[in-house]
Amino acid sequence: MKDQPELLILYATQTGNAQDAAERLGREAEHRGCVVRLLSMDEYDASHLPHEDGIIFVVSTTGQGETPDSMRVFWKFLLQRSLDQYWLKGVPYAVFGLGDSSYQKYNFVAKKLDKRLSDLGATAILERGLGDDQHHSGYEAALDPWMLSLWSSLNDINPMFFLKGTDFVFSNDTIIDQPSVQVAYYNMGKLDSPLTSDLKCTEIQIERARLMSPGKFSHGKKKPDCFLKMIKNQCLSKVGSGKDVRHFEFEFVSSVIEYEVGDVLEVLPSQSSAAVNAFIQRCNLDPESFITVSPRNRRKQDPILAAEMGPVKLKTFIELTMDISSASPRRYFFEVMSYYATAPHEKERLQYFASPEGRDDLYQYNQKERRSVLEVLEDFPSVKMPFDWLVQLVPPLKTRSFSISSSALAHPNQVHLTVNVVSWMTPYKRKRSGLCSSWLAGLDPEQCVHVPVWFHKGSLPAPAPSLPLILVGPGTGCAPFRGFVEERSIENTSMATAPVLFFFGCRNEDNDFLYRDFWLSHSENHGVLSEEKGGGFYVAFSRDQPRKVYVQHKMLEQSEKIWNLLREGAAVYVAGSSTKMPADVWSTFEEIISKETQLPRESAVRWLRALEKAGKYHVEAWS
Repeated sequence: MKDQPELLILYATQTGNAQDAAERLGREAEHRGCVVRLLSMDEYDASHLPHEDGIIFVVSTTGQGETPDSMRVFWKFLLQRSLDQYWLKGVPYAVFGLGDSSYQKYNFVAKKLDKRLSDLGATAILERGLGDDQHHSGYEAALDPWMLSLWSSLNDINPMFFLKGTDFVFSNDTIIDQPSVQVAYYNMGKLDSPLTSDLKCTEIQIERARLMSPGKFSHGKKKPDCFLKMIKNQCLSKVGSGKDVRHFEFEFVSSVIEYEVGDVLEVLPSQSSAAVNAFIQRCNLDPESFITVSPRNRRKQDPILAAEMGPVKLKTFIELTMDISSASPRRYFFEVMSYYATAPHEKERLQYFASPEGRDDLYQYNQKERRSVLEVLEDFPSVKMPFDWLVQLVPPLKTRSFSISSSALAHPNQVHLTVNVVSWMTPYKRKRSGLCSSWLAGLDPEQCVHVPVWFHKGSLPAPAPSLPLILVGPGTGCAPFRGFVEERSIENTSMATAPVLFFFGCRNEDNDFLYRDFWLSHSENHGVLSEEKGGGFYVAFSRDQPRKVYVQHKMLEQSEKIWNLLREGAAVYVAGSSTKMPADVWSTFEEIISKETQLPRESAVRWLRALEKAGKYHVEAWS
């Protein structure tokens, strides 16, 4: 029997938050003398679960209640019918979930994992914790108290987890973890220049840098699928309206990727050269040095990156993998900074920010103001943090996802996007702007900038021509449906196609009626949105009259038409803001079905759930 039990922490993350939370749990447990093993779910063999001393699961919920990619194989294993109710008998566990309460299926993955573990006989040592992105302090508002209860509960079931008791904590002044990565430097003169084209060279650099990066990216592929060149940058909204919505058109400049309507394009944005140079100068780095980055404690399955891929220039690595100018750092960043602060007042402030007592003040200073890593470092000039730590702790430069707003049938060799250029004022009146949308908006088609992109399936599968459609897409939610309508219009010239109802919404007819002429042309003269074809185009202008009118009001006006199309087997597609709109639209469908069938609301809910289960109710929402 082992002298001291081991605490296994398994996490499943899509954007990195669950990994951050799991790593924090691991650090806090180790500081209390606990033996910890921390793994991503895709690194763990689920058949070993019955033999563990104690397991903490940290899982995020993505999209409309989906499991993160790294959890899919693990979850499929747990759902096997051969596993009985005693399979995990006596295994202590706890679940902490990360979600967003503005979504209908809030923390759905944590809830279903908790239930399945219980069904398999595992013993919950405390009630599951649910972190909420909507809380003013984010998921940490729930994690802090849950974590304190966790140590107490673990100690209750087995005091051997904490040999010195839960009150014992190694002094923060004397212990600091090693960074999880190590940076090796190379003599630049020994490197051969690659005999490749500029485009191929850029592709290699992106793949090499992002393969080395410890950051969790939203897809497995590090190498871009292809490069695009912008050929059109058009403002769709009225200048001075308070909104800046753009229509972008791109051409393929490397390989042509076949895509379908409803697919998603991920764009890797470029960071400001001035910001990158300022970061390099602030951190006293040599931009011309060549580096490799590898895990400090390499496992057998980890690739030997330096040998296989070769070094990259330090400046290139920062530009392609480290978000130094738009993302806010995590709390652990402030904790590590405190160890390297030489000015007493800076050290004291950083230690306070890193403490549970300072959580809300840190939120006001950091997340609420959306301070970048560069701004934080400039606010604490005495901190001289080693580059290994910066590589680990600076948020990864993530691709941004956009619904494709074109049909490849209508626009061969092209991809179109509909993008809201994001900008806002912080509470202290500092102007902030979205990194990717602002970069795209600033591109001149004459400049011939090559944009690295990835294609993948979204939540909106391409419909068959014979499938009747009910589309709901206010604002930039109309983007994928522009592609749907383009494609069905072309299909309509050679075959019989099913009707399409489209409900669009915006604030003002004059200011942000996106693609007005396009929709109106397809709703006339037997177009795919015309009433002659059994379809219809209905638009809600929310601010053009005293009483606000939204898409759900227009849907209620067409209640009978919607129900008739649903009875004929129509599929529902909803796209747009993730705040209230998807839930309001769902509720409106409940009301319509209840009204048209004269059945109680509960029956309408069951009818909708059946539609969803049959794969005919799709939602793509973004915050």
